[in-house]
Amino acid sequence: MKTVTTTENSITVNTGNHQNAKLSDQTNFNTTEVIMPGIVEPEGLLLTNRVLNNPAAGQVIVKMEASGVAFAEQSMRRGRYYEQPKFPFVPGYDLVGTVVAIGSGVDSALVGKRVAAMTKTGGWASYVLLQASDLLPVPEDIDPQEAETLIVNGITAWQMLHLKAQIKRGQTILVHGANGGVGTILTQLALHAGVRVIGTASPRHHDTLRAQGVQPVDYNDVDLAGSVLKLAPGGVDAVFDHLGGPSFSRSFNLLAKGGVLVCYAIASALKDTCNVLIPFLKVLVQLAWWNTMPNGRKAYFYNIWDGKGTEAFQKQLRETFAQLTTLLASGVLKPQIAARFTLNEITAAMKLAESRTAYGKVVIVP
Repeated sequence: MKTVTTTENSITVNTGNHQNAKLSDQTNFNTTEVIMPGIVEPEGLLLTNRVLNNPAAGQVIVKMEASGVAFAEQSMRRGRYYEQPKFPFVPGYDLVGTVVAIGSGVDSALVGKRVAAMTKTGGWASYVLLQASDLLPVPEDIDPQEAETLIVNGITAWQMLHLKAQIKRGQTILVHGANGGVGTILTQLALHAGVRVIGTASPRHHDTLRAQGVQPVDYNDVDLAGSVLKLAPGGVDAVFDHLGGPSFSRSFNLLAKGGVLVCYAIASALKDTCNVLIPFLKVLVQLAWWNTMPNGRKAYFYNIWDGKGTEAFQKQLRETFAQLTTLLASGVLKPQIAARFTLNEITAAMKLAESRTAYGKVVIVP
């Protein structure tokens, strides 16, 4: 591996062999990016090329090996994601890749290392400029596409299960969308923790869920609550719900005494035309009201970005991701990749992710 460390205005570059050479700040990385130009259908996404700026102090350039399609991008292309950038911008909520260049003040040992990052936007690109402080280390023996499923989806699942719901062995939980990117990891983590899992999904996924130890329920069941209560007559100890609307109320009413509802998205608001903040505020008011009710039931809205910018936030991310990669390496977690698409196949990737037919995460590769 060839690296070179230069002056303050220069960069360190991984060139793939073991000789040293000096490289000026004129080194360029041509990146291919997906652009979200405005409120568009999946066919309206654009593919462009540009020269990436050299990394400034504290920054790195990462060669993307895997990104993914999340619910966030589905919301963003409709202009329905809270605090999304102004159009046009590059989507991509997270990524895994290799550090190929660094700015001043960054440890040169990072060059050539595989890392992960939670970006919120910018991940759908062949090369990405990032802050070195935001990087999460990825063990060398882990497949980058499998590691990708553990970033936003895995961290969300782990923190909701263990920090918000504080689930205990022997309890019963309900996971909406058990076939999705978050759902597939959440169910595996829960089963590993000795928790009984009821999961909603399309009937096409029920056999797969049963094989993993999940008790499936048809998400289109007109009496979904009744079907869940047949499996858990006393109610469930926790519900994980990303649907919003009437589903949140139904989920709260399915809780046993002392149960916890964890909401983490409002999918039902995708087709709304009101200000994007209004559905969120309505949910917060409803959750606050539920938390005053008897029987000790609680309701929370989980936001993965809570505490962003603090040392505690970054520390928690690192610890959670490290636990997830350990579980992956040991075989406890088996990431479910629904399909892989290249950047120039982004339209097909988005359509599959939005079809609600996929089992697992739709992954993007360069």
